[in-house]
Amino acid sequence: MRALPTGVKWDYQIGGAYTPPPGVGIVSRDRSATPAAGLYNICYLNAFQAQPDATDWWKADHPELLLKTASGAPVIDQNWNEQLLDVSTDAKRTAIAKIVGEWIDGCAAKGFQAVEPDNLDSYSRSQGLLTADQDVALATQLATLAHAKGLAIAQKNTAEFLPRARQIGFDFAVSEQCGDYDECGKYADAYAGRVVDVEYDDKGFAAACHAYASRIAIVKRDLDVSAAGGSSYVYKTC
Repeated sequence: MRALPTGVKWDYQIGGAYTPPPGVGIVSRDRSATPAAGLYNICYLNAFQAQPDATDWWKADHPELLLKTASGAPVIDQNWNEQLLDVSTDAKRTAIAKIVGEWIDGCAAKGFQAVEPDNLDSYSRSQGLLTADQDVALATQLATLAHAKGLAIAQKNTAEFLPRARQIGFDFAVSEQCGDYDECGKYADAYAGRVVDVEYDDKGFAAACHAYASRIAIVKRDLDVSAAGGSSYVYKTC
């Protein structure tokens, strides 16, 4: 298992892959993309919620793994229009881990060095139907699967889980807006600087760069993390 490099720039390309800017040594891309040659590649996968374009697949093939209220209404992350996965029981977590495990296998086969399972904090959007412990339990299963394939695994956000990082098996962190939320130091301390952070506004970017540019890799991207060449594309480093 190759550890996340330190002291290099990184780019967050989960919205579309493109040639990394000069000096970039780490890139995160969606699991459907091809890794960037010669760089440390992190494979993004939505492990705790259903991507909007995959919701129909979940409904058709695994409806029992989608979280619903007692009345049968879907539980949705309103920010991204993603239905939460139901991690409330051992059986359901095992079933989800089998599906996500196949994605992890695919990341390894393509040549990624690490995986980034997103929405670790889905319990906080579950209308009280899920718990932090249940998300931790699935994350622990995914860490075991990633390590078995020789991949490192990232803690994605969820600073409240930092005290449990070693127990879960995380190797480094991918944070969003740690500058905005004044959390960069917490991640840097927990992971000995093996942290990559993406900021989406000038205030958070300035705060992160001012205090932590020497300890973690920081990039500013547009909120849609769009590919280079688009009208909304933003890429800045400290």
